Amino acid sequence: MDREFLADLFAPFGPVTIRRMFSGFGISADGVTFALVIRDAIYLRTDDATIARFEGEGSQPFSYTTRERTVTVASYWRLPERLLDEPDELAEWSRAALAAAERAALAKLRKPKRRAATSSAKSTVLEKKKTKTAKTKAKTTTAAPTGTARRSVSRAADSKRLGAPGASKRMPQK
Repeated sequence: MDREFLADLFAPFGPVTIRRMFSGFGISADGVTFALVIRDAIYLRTDDATIARFEGEGSQPFSYTTRERTVTVASYWRLPERLLDEPDELAEWSRAALAAAERAALAKLRKPKRRAATSSAKSTVLEKKKTKTAKTKAKTTTAAPTGTARRSVSRAADSKRLGAPGASKRMPQK
């Protein structure tokens, strides 16, 4: 299935965006992906309100196989083949899939965020970070030359590397 075929197929539904996704395409409307096209099969987004229709048609959920197991993606079910010849009914199923995708997006936004750590746990974490930062700063400040010393070491190394006249030579130690 190519983009042109998919655009014609979903024309009765309305304007769609078809984007390259995985090894196929993602089909979206108003920025919400409601269908996938993988291995020449169309999968529509489902939820509790729409899944019974797919089961009634004998459809199967999207699945793929890894080296270790088969993964089933229960939120996308294969479009029944008969709908490829029924543009008005395909548009109806697509609208239901878009509604399911919108409900899923809304539920994701409403999902409660993780509870923040208690104040005593926060203070312990902050103390550990402060100690670690102080140790790191101590190592950093003692390890590298600073200011004028750094510049003179750098200039001597540059002139020696470039073979400039008057390059610093190693002084014998007493």
